[in-house]
Amino acid sequence: QVQLVESGGGLVQAGGSLRLSCAGSGRTFSTYPMGWFRQAPGKEREFVAAISGRGSGLFYDDSVRGRFTISRDNANNTVYLQMDKLKPTDTAVYYCAASDRTLYYQGSPYDYHYWGQGAQVTVSS
Repeated sequence: QVQLVESGGGLVQAGGSLRLSCAGSGRTFSTYPMGWFRQAPGKEREFVAAISGRGSGLFYDDSVRGRFTISRDNANNTVYLQMDKLKPTDTAVYYCAASDRTLYYQGSPYDYHYWGQGAQVTVSS
């Protein structure tokens, strides 16, 4: 019953920044671990970042650590992905996702049960 709506994608030059937003519904939004995944043409969906239900646990793929920051504002039912120092290899469709349980491993898309529609991020060289 959780619904997720993404916004904030677009076109940016290498070295630039974008912030993706994911607005969720439901009274228990704050209890859901949230993840960001991305999928480039011809590739499988890959893990980007995740955050625990209350925001105390942060997890990043090595490819984005130090450049991307995941955060959440549970009062406004919103999760963010701040993307800095973007590279052309970051070009992909980005999806936010929510689990329905506590996760001890955050990186598998199969553990997330609710998904946003995706946001295109294109980084030019």
